[in-house]
Amino acid sequence: DELKIIASPLTTVPTSNLDQFIGDLILNQDIDYVVIGYPINLDLTDTDSTSHVKGFVKRFERKYPTIPLYLIDERFTSKIAQRTILASGVKKNKRSNKALIDKVSATIILQSYLDSQN
Repeated sequence: DELKIIASPLTTVPTSNLDQFIGDLILNQDIDYVVIGYPINLDLTDTDSTSHVKGFVKRFERKYPTIPLYLIDERFTSKIAQRTILASGVKKNKRSNKALIDKVSATIILQSYLDSQN
């Protein structure tokens, strides 16, 4: 939201469309900064996904050097998202929907960042 108090999801995007989606979003929205979930293991070592995120960060910083980018520890967000979905009463057949879990996880990551700023 414009007051930067409450996070809400937009949509999920296939990785192959991510750069285009973000480019369109930056072109059409007033973006102050970008928050990205950073995947690390419990022992703080890289996960299988960490190198992909690092590659994205490099591309983003080259293309949009004036937009601040913040990396947020995303450990446990999928578990928290699954519990949140379960508690919200979503039907069993939709609870394992990866896109839904990703949306809720992204919302949790962004809300965590917003809470840390207020």
